[in-house]
This record gives sequence, structure tokens and C-alpha cells, in this order.
Amino acid sequence: MIPTFFGITLVCFLLTQFVPGGPVEQSLLAMRGLTGGGPATAQTADGPVDLTEQYRQQLNAHYGFDKPILTRYGNWLIRDCCGLKTHSYQYTDKTAWDLIRQRIPVSLWFGIPGFFLTYLVCIPLGIAKAVRRGTPFDLVSSVFVFIGYAIPAFAFGMLLKMLFCGTVDGLWDVLPLGGLESENYLALSPWGRFVDRFRHMFLPVLCYMIGSFAMLTLLVKNSLLDQLGSDYVRTVLAKGATMRRAVWAHALRNALIPVATGFGSILTLLFAGSVIIENVFDIPGMGLLSLEALTTRDYPVFLGLMSVTSGLGLLGQMLSDFCYVWIDPRIRLDR
Repeated sequence: MIPTFFGITLVCFLLTQFVPGGPVEQSLLAMRGLTGGGPATAQTADGPVDLTEQYRQQLNAHYGFDKPILTRYGNWLIRDCCGLKTHSYQYTDKTAWDLIRQRIPVSLWFGIPGFFLTYLVCIPLGIAKAVRRGTPFDLVSSVFVFIGYAIPAFAFGMLLKMLFCGTVDGLWDVLPLGGLESENYLALSPWGRFVDRFRHMFLPVLCYMIGSFAMLTLLVKNSLLDQLGSDYVRTVLAKGATMRRAVWAHALRNALIPVATGFGSILTLLFAGSVIIENVFDIPGMGLLSLEALTTRDYPVFLGLMSVTSGLGLLGQMLSDFCYVWIDPRIRLDR
């Protein structure tokens, strides 16, 4: 995990230092716009400076670009705690960690229910499809599963808004267009706050589920079918055990091993949110913050988010390894 984290952060840090359109170029463009364009001078605290040379050098020193690249990376990694202590270019009075800390609870409001509902629905549905393979239930459910797999998350979100948010005349207007809560949220009773938050969460959580619904369902189904065709299951059935006992007591545990590979990405989704879904429903979470940091070239916030999400992704991969051992005790990571 440690060398992988260093590799991810170093590559992303180098990209932000050399790609065009950074904070220096944006400051020069803004100053040229104020002076009417073209070569000009700007009045600073140290007197008039030339926009093309002196001002660029001062900006490079201000943003730290006048130092060697490895020195900058070391300062960012150690002194600034992976960029979390650096101040945002857009919100100058806040550090990257201040902005990230405000958005994590918002992403958790949608990530945790989406995670539990996805697994509570997909695992039983995959088991039912495997046990009833070839029946009308399997065929009909497969149609809905493949439709959900084919529709992108942003398109599905827009369809839900058209159907339930009154964006098209003649359709239902029962749910809010987006956001986390209503304007009068604090004035509501505790039950009213719960209902208001539920109404705002319903469509985004549904989009979270659709994003991994089809793949997880088919993964559980195919994995369980492989186990049901194994010799040990046939031996259990030959000894007189019922199919229910063979599935729940023997085959299911081994079938869940491939499912554990998705825990790493789920952990990232819980905290980091979804850029597409949060943008569609205007949710001020981690995903929308990362999109804003990219579009405005707010590199301190972007790099801080990158370090947090990279760490969560690597921790999720380690969690998957522990889940392997917990599900199948025959697996030993030290051999």
C-alpha cells in the first residue's frame, strides 16, 4: 500500500505542476482582462510590474513553483500532510481538509444507505435467480437487470427527475429536484426533518443502487451456479440433504468470495461520493467538490481529495483481503 500510495500521489502531483492553465496562467489572464488585454503593467504592493515577466515570477514564488519539483512534493507530502493543510485557491480562508470535512457527512448520507440496500437486494436476488435458473422469474428479472446495466447513471437520474420532479408537464411532481434538504429544514419537527431528508435522498440512493445493481446480481448468480455444480454440493445432495441446505449451509459461503472483491470500491464510494450523481441532483458532497476543484483548477483541493480517495481505495483493497480470509478460512495471506 505504501509504495502504491507514493506512486499515485507523485504522478498526480507532477501532472498538476506541468499541465497548462494552472493558477499562474489564470491569474495572468484575469489581470490582462482588467487591463484590457495585451502587454501591460499591474500595480502591486511592490509597485508596478510587467505582466509578462516580473508578475509571472512573483506568482511562481507565491504558489511555490519556483522551487525544485521534489522539494515541492516533499513539502506537500510531509509539511502539508498530503495537501490537507494547504489553502484553497478558490476559498482562500479554508484549507483543503476544511472543505473535505464539510462534504464527507453529505456523501455518507447517500453512500451508506446505497451500500446496504444494494447488498440487501442483490445478494438475495442473485441467489433466487441461481436456484430458479431458466424459470419465468429468472427470465423476467434478467430483463430488468440488463436494462439497469445498460442505462448510464446520469441518464437514469435525469429520467427519474423527469418522472417524479415535475420537470415535464403532466407527470408527477412528488419529489424535490435536488439538494440535501429544504430551505425550511431547521424549522421542521424531527419527524418532518426525517421525511424531508428521505424525500431528497430517495432518487440519488436509487441511482447509487442502479450503478452496481446489475453487475453484483449477476456476479452472485454466476458464482453460486459454479458452486452448485461442484462435486462437494453433489455429495451433500447424495447424502440426502435438501437443496435449501446445500445452498445456504455449503455453497453460499464459497459463492460470496468473488463478491468481496467489490468492497474496496464500495468503501471509496461511501466517503468520496459519485461525481455524476451528485452533479445531476446538486448534492454538495465529495463528488461535486472534486468536480468543482477540477473545473476551477483548484489544485490544493484536488490533490487533497486525491490523497483521501487513494488512501480509502487502498484500505478497501486490504479490507477485501481480510474478507477473503473471513469467508474462506482455507485462504492464508502469509503463504
